[in-house]
Amino acid sequence: MAAICDFYRDCDIMADTLDTFDTILGLDDAILLRNAAWRFTFYLIAFIAGIAVLIDKPWFHDLREVWRDFPKQTMLPSQYWYYMIELGFYWSLLFRVAFDVKRKDFKEQIIHHVATIILISFSWCANYIRVGTLVMVIHDSSDFFLESAKMFNYAGWIDTCNNIFVVFALVFIITRIIILPFWILHCTWVYPLEIYPPFFGYYFFNVMLWVLQCLHIFWAYLILGMAHKFLTGKLEEDARSDRDETDIPDEEDEEPSKNGSVSNGHSLHNNHHKAD
Repeated sequence: MAAICDFYRDCDIMADTLDTFDTILGLDDAILLRNAAWRFTFYLIAFIAGIAVLIDKPWFHDLREVWRDFPKQTMLPSQYWYYMIELGFYWSLLFRVAFDVKRKDFKEQIIHHVATIILISFSWCANYIRVGTLVMVIHDSSDFFLESAKMFNYAGWIDTCNNIFVVFALVFIITRIIILPFWILHCTWVYPLEIYPPFFGYYFFNVMLWVLQCLHIFWAYLILGMAHKFLTGKLEEDARSDRDETDIPDEEDEEPSKNGSVSNGHSLHNNHHKAD
C-alpha cells in the first residue's frame, strides 16, 4: 500500500511539474519540446545500438564483405531487433504525420517515410540485411543532433540551438551527401554485379535508395540556405515550419526572427514569445 501511495504521489509531482513547464514555455512549445525529446531519445539510442551492432562486423570496415556469401547470409539476433525497432519507429512517424501540423514539406515527409519503410521491408525480404543496417545507422547519425537543437530552441536557448544546428548540418552533409552516395550507393550499385547478374530486386532497391538520396539533396539545399543566412545575419522565417502553414503570417507583416533552423523534415523556428 505504501508503494502505491508513493507511486501516486510521484505521478502528482510529475503532473505539477509538466503544468509548470507548460506555463513557462507556452503549451505549443511545450508539446513540440516533448515530441522532440522523444525523437532525440530514440535516434540517440538507435545510433548507439547501430554502432554496437556493426562495429565488429567485417562489412562495416570493408563494403565488399556486404555481399560475401549472398544470398545465403546468416541473420544475427542483434540485426533482427535493430530492424524491428527501426521499422516500428518509422511506421509510427508515418501515422503521426497524418495527425501532426501540416508542414511545408509535408509531401516530402510522406515520400521519405514511405520510401524508408519500403526499403527496410524489402531489404529484410531480399536478405539485404547487411547493407540495410548500414543505411539505417547513417540516417540515425545526424538526426539526434537535429532533435537536440530543436529542444534547445523550444526552451529558448537560442545560442545553444544554433551551435548544435551547425554540428547537425556538418554531420548531415558528410553522411547523407558524401558517405551515402559515394560509398553505400556505390556498394549497392557496383559490387553486386561482380557476384550475380542484376534482377528485379537489385533495380528496385537501388531506385528506392535514389529516391531517398534526392530527398537528402533537397533538404541539404534548404540546410545550406539556412546556414548561409545564419552566417550572414539574414536569418528570417524558416522555409519549413513545425507550425501549421495557415498560422504563418505574410512576410510583409512579420518581423524578421533572430532564431530558427531547418532540418530533415522539421523546423527549429520558435514562435513562442515571452511577455515583457
